[in-house]
Amino acid sequence: MIKDDCIFCKIANGDIPSYCLYDDDSFKVILDIEPSSNGHGLIIPKNHADNLIELSDDDASKALLIAKKVAPAIKQVLGCDGINILQNNGEAAGQTVNHFHIHIIPRYKNDSVKLGWKQNSLDKEWAEKFVNDVKAAIK
Repeated sequence: MIKDDCIFCKIANGDIPSYCLYDDDSFKVILDIEPSSNGHGLIIPKNHADNLIELSDDDASKALLIAKKVAPAIKQVLGCDGINILQNNGEAAGQTVNHFHIHIIPRYKNDSVKLGWKQNSLDKEWAEKFVNDVKAAIK
């Protein structure tokens, strides 16, 4: 399914030009036009899904295999020190385009890319209840 008003559907299906790193029947990998670092790529499925939760199992599997194929090529070409593979779901999590995508972000020691979070302590009582509730909710 392609969503008519989705910019990533239009890019993935060739209606809007992009700098394409990889293309197959199901996915396109492009350079991000607002990169965190040079070589920042986006893995985009050609079928629309707002996020990982709505993505088909088949496309979810393919997406990770494409990341595993493209990320080492980016690392080899750029000689970067590492790669972030990042996927956001929902606005609160940093998703700005409601079409599933995975970021491949080249990283260098002491670069200016800021990803991360403050580490907190896990409350054991809360954790035990949460684990039981999640296990019950998994279908």
